[in-house]
Amino acid sequence: AGQPAQTISSITVPMGHHWVGAHRNTRLSPCTGVVPFVALLLLQRRPVSGRALLVTSSSCPSHSLCRSNVQEQTRRQVALLNATAQDLFSLYLKCQGEPFSSESDELCNPSGVFFPAFRVNRTSERKEVMVAMYKLFAFLNASLGNITRDQEELNPTAKELLDQLHNTTKTTRGLISNLTCLLCKDYNIFQVHVSYGESSKGKRAFKKKQQGCQVLRKYVQVIAQAARILLPHLTPP
Repeated sequence: AGQPAQTISSITVPMGHHWVGAHRNTRLSPCTGVVPFVALLLLQRRPVSGRALLVTSSSCPSHSLCRSNVQEQTRRQVALLNATAQDLFSLYLKCQGEPFSSESDELCNPSGVFFPAFRVNRTSERKEVMVAMYKLFAFLNASLGNITRDQEELNPTAKELLDQLHNTTKTTRGLISNLTCLLCKDYNIFQVHVSYGESSKGKRAFKKKQQGCQVLRKYVQVIAQAARILLPHLTPP
């Protein structure tokens, strides 16, 4: 018999039709970062490197929706994000110009920006690690949308930066799809509470640039930790 369906945290969001709080549309929401989760899952309907698992009932669908190589795909996606994070951050700084190029340590200090707590380690249970990863990359996907929107406005000719942002977002969406599959298939988890940071919409150009560099600086730090912790849990026996 399968395990009973589980929910994580006291406030949960169905992984197949995500929304946060009272927001059930695709408009920008100041309390959820860029877009509520319904938009995140709509994005997952597009062809990406992992098949989306769209849960619309109160339980997980058949795990046959997962591809046979879902673990290997997930490993490759995490490794790719880890390998390209520093280059993305460096290119972002270059495109913002001064004073970001010369004062990045001060201006991009991530201590003042929200980022999901990441308290798992290599000895944590696999289920706990997978849930933490889902929260992390769902937050990251929304943040990348925020940053990309701002850069399309502030640096519309920065093609290399915009391409890297779009590619990172595409990889992240595929990773979310695969984590969704694994959580349903292995643990019958179909609801996860996800917290988002503050939207940059309506802020001055300098603040938009600063928030982007703070998030990307923190991303560089956290993705390296995430790769060290997650990859052993995805290694075939």
